[in-house]
Amino acid sequence: MSLTQGYDYDVAILGAGSAGYAAARTVAAAGLRAVVLEGGEHVGGLCILRGCMPTKALLYAAEVLHLMKQGPTWGLHASQVGFDLSRVMARKDQQIREFAEFRRQQLNDGKFKFIRATGQFLDDHNLALSNGDRLSAKYLLIGTGSVPATPTLPHLEELGYLTSDSALSLTKLPKSLIVLGGGPVAVEFAQLFCRLNVKVTLIQRSEHILRHFDPDAAAVVEKVFRREGMTVFTDTKLKEAWREGNMKGISFLHQGQTVRVAAEEILYALGRAPNTAGLALDKAGVFVENGRILANTEMQTTANHIYAAGDCTGPYEIVHVAIQQGETAAYNIIHRGKKKSMDYRLLCQVVFTDPQVATVGLTEREAKAQNIAFRAASYPFDDHGKSLIMEAKDGFVKLLACPHTGVILGGCVVGPQGGELIHEIVVGMHKQMTVHELARTPHFHPTLAEIWTYPAEELADQITIRAASSRKKAA
Repeated sequence: MSLTQGYDYDVAILGAGSAGYAAARTVAAAGLRAVVLEGGEHVGGLCILRGCMPTKALLYAAEVLHLMKQGPTWGLHASQVGFDLSRVMARKDQQIREFAEFRRQQLNDGKFKFIRATGQFLDDHNLALSNGDRLSAKYLLIGTGSVPATPTLPHLEELGYLTSDSALSLTKLPKSLIVLGGGPVAVEFAQLFCRLNVKVTLIQRSEHILRHFDPDAAAVVEKVFRREGMTVFTDTKLKEAWREGNMKGISFLHQGQTVRVAAEEILYALGRAPNTAGLALDKAGVFVENGRILANTEMQTTANHIYAAGDCTGPYEIVHVAIQQGETAAYNIIHRGKKKSMDYRLLCQVVFTDPQVATVGLTEREAKAQNIAFRAASYPFDDHGKSLIMEAKDGFVKLLACPHTGVILGGCVVGPQGGELIHEIVVGMHKQMTVHELARTPHFHPTLAEIWTYPAEELADQITIRAASSRKKAA
């Protein structure tokens, strides 16, 4: 099925992360001649090397440590509960090596050409490689990922700081830490360090941490953070960074007053930036906005034959979304007459704090902002059998449903194993289930999952309609 007519390759893919690899295997399976370029020091992509896998490995270690310390709750006793940072990091590193080695094998299995070099556009079909070579392709896909954002806070650069990348390779923990940011990366690292006996101060600019989630969900996590000894400031305005002896400090406005806090180290976790510098995208006719590649829902850039996927384009920096985007772009390259678009209706997000926070579909905040009619019902974990057994009583589950049809519009869970529990609602929404159907679905007792039936039953009692006949209209 090769499309090559005067080009070296049918498809050239810049970046071998999750988006790039997903696109490469898809076009290769269709018989297209493809090449993948990766010039980073290590191969595997952000998720494997510096994102999902290493952070969750460390978070789980910290959670086990926390549970060990809570042993007396269940009448259990463990002496000398502690940790060896070098062994914690070594286990994480070993797991990452194994994940990365598997990805390297996939990239070198011969289904497509894999070149260890970066590419820069000479025009909209030709690339200059960092190894001195050049190549051309009829179609191109950019999946170059993201890098930690550069701080704009005065004096922070000269002080030095940790990023979500460098924090993963620490050989010694600071005694105290200031975390700048309140998004998923910031809060996960904040609780990780707090549970490893670091005195943590978290400073968030917006009114709540996790500002893209509903305030009631964020409030639960904030409560737990403070209970575990973390200092949390929200609704702040950062002013400057400073040094006093061996301590680094941040000045910020809070409730009309200037506050100064100091710690041994600062973690800058105010987001990541698209990794698009040096690509010479202007020569290819690819437009960017604040460094982010502009692409439509078909993952097509402003140059029709050039696609983008993953963190370099957004709008969500989530690995499973990057994979879907890469596969969608590849599909549209293969099926040029019958393209498909990304569908974010089932967008799922998980924050791996304890309690975990997870959502799918619409949140209350989003529904109100978009003037979408809904009914909502929730149920707390502190009144649920299995969570009481686990002593995991923080949080709740919440369902949103169409008030006319009962079709599930969204779900939120803040509580134990939230990242697992949310998938019941993902599947339900995928099949366009109603709350009536969910309420009637058998659930084993006692399990965490059965908690979903309680808000489903409440909504089913409120929404008395012919749900089955109206489902298509709601969708």
